[in-house]
Amino acid sequence: MKDIFFFDSMLTPKIITLLYWIGLIGVIIGGIAVMFGVFGGGFWSGLAILVGGLIGTRLWCELLIVMFKINENLKQIALRQ
Repeated sequence: MKDIFFFDSMLTPKIITLLYWIGLIGVIIGGIAVMFGVFGGGFWSGLAILVGGLIGTRLWCELLIVMFKINENLKQIALRQ
C-alpha cells in the first residue's frame, strides 16, 4: 500500500493491462456484430475488424508499456551513477 501512496511503484501498467483485456473483448464483440450484419458490414469487414483490431490493440498497449519500461531502466541507470 505504501508503494501506491508514495509513488514508489507505477499503477498505470496494471491499468493498461486491464484496458488491454477490455479492448480485446470490445474488438471481438464489435467484429462479430459486424460479421453477422448488426451494422451491415458483412463477413469480410467483420474479419478485418477482428484481425486489425486485435493487432492494433496489442500494439497500442505494448507501446504504452514500453514507455514505462524505459522509465524503469532510466531509473536503474541513474541509481548506478
